[in-house]
Amino acid sequence: MGHAILAEGIAGTALIRAPSNLGLRPLRPGHEPGTWRAPAVLTEAGLQARLAPARTVDLDRPRYSTEPQPGTVLRNGPAIRRFNEEVADAVDAALRDRLVPVVVGGDCSILIGCLAGARRHAELALVHLDGHSDFRHPGNYEDFPLHSAAGMDLALAIGLGDPLMLRWDGAPDPLVPAERAIQIGEREGRDPDWGWEDINDTAITRIDIFELLELGPEQALRRSFAVLDRTPEIPFWLHLDVDILDQAVMPAVDSPGSPGLDYDGLAALLRGFLASQRCIGLDITIYDPDLDPDGTYARGLVGMLADGLAPLTGARRRP
Repeated sequence: MGHAILAEGIAGTALIRAPSNLGLRPLRPGHEPGTWRAPAVLTEAGLQARLAPARTVDLDRPRYSTEPQPGTVLRNGPAIRRFNEEVADAVDAALRDRLVPVVVGGDCSILIGCLAGARRHAELALVHLDGHSDFRHPGNYEDFPLHSAAGMDLALAIGLGDPLMLRWDGAPDPLVPAERAIQIGEREGRDPDWGWEDINDTAITRIDIFELLELGPEQALRRSFAVLDRTPEIPFWLHLDVDILDQAVMPAVDSPGSPGLDYDGLAALLRGFLASQRCIGLDITIYDPDLDPDGTYARGLVGMLADGLAPLTGARRRP
């Protein structure tokens, strides 16, 4: 299915609102991250009206806990598993009805459920737009009692990490082979104390933020499609963690930083990827409304998304 159905033409989009904060650490004692509020706040800021989805699906908010869970080192591990199963089912149902899933989180651990649902239909490639590589896994993290899945999603996608998050009904392991994964936007990989350097030993294609800013969106798209075109019959999933934006533009995330993209640069990347019929769906994560009390950044983000997601509301063509 997957690529073949989308190539024949889509019937619209499915907006899947996934209000999770399970994969994030508390920023201070007693704190609960506010990313679970992002789907509702972005809807209020106009995202649903701009996207005009054919279907809207609301997943229930899971309960956040700071306590260790038996059988896993992941914070909220069993709850993340259950929530991602719900995400997978919603993505699966959308694709069956020839709808492009637009999954709005929530923290970026929801990427795994998105891939698990899409993987029921087709082999996949992955474009990972993120200010961090999210490549933490047991081979490179220290022995802490609890770890946050939001920093592991790329590693989990290629089959590295806690077994609780690696095997999914109807989806082979790994969800995406490393040679079909593209990470764009990492800003910490050149730091001398960076702890995830073993990503350099994988087949993941990487364009860090420094190279991205030097290349510009058009050349970054060309480089990315050169990789995707090695397997032209295989569709790709697009992951957007909004902390790829510079903190001057988007400080309302748990780990803001600089340098990063501005709104125009990110919108250009999104348009380029989403114009391809091979883009099977996308997820949008990590905006935290608790860090945006007057909604300024929500409105700016929705304006950028309306521009970047424009190919989903009209004819979709390969750039």
